[in-house]
Amino acid sequence: MSLRMLRHLMTGRARLRGCFPSSALDAIEAAVRECESLHSGEIRFAIEAALHLPALLRGATPRARAVEVFSQLRVWDTEHNNGVLIYVLLADRAVEIVADRGVAGGRVPQAEWDAVCRLVSQRFAAGEFEQGAVAGIKAVAEVLARYPAGPRNGSNELPDAPVLLS
Repeated sequence: MSLRMLRHLMTGRARLRGCFPSSALDAIEAAVRECESLHSGEIRFAIEAALHLPALLRGATPRARAVEVFSQLRVWDTEHNNGVLIYVLLADRAVEIVADRGVAGGRVPQAEWDAVCRLVSQRFAAGEFEQGAVAGIKAVAEVLARYPAGPRNGSNELPDAPVLLS
């Protein structure tokens, strides 16, 4: 059994709740709500403790799973194609950002998204999960403010609450 598979099998919902208690989830939701008032984008934050065994056996990557979650949560389903997903996979200690074509479409350099992921990962490595999540949301908001995707219309097309995936 690989070390990765062992980490996924040992990382459960209790670990997720330990890293992200309800107070942290409330802070994440508030940060999304606040930051969305600064730009035209829509931010979703999703946290998954571990991948299921079939995904592990087929060698699913955090990036591939983030793209799946982007679709499952319908982050793409906004009027101006301006959704951005911040995806956290605890067992792999991975942070991924998936941006819809109205944001990504060659306008935002990948290095900017990578820098946000590093920022969040560094805070998580220090055990600062709430602070890392909020810092990541604010960093995404800064990127979206520099690369607007559509007019700011004040509507909130996607839920602000973070999603806990099982």
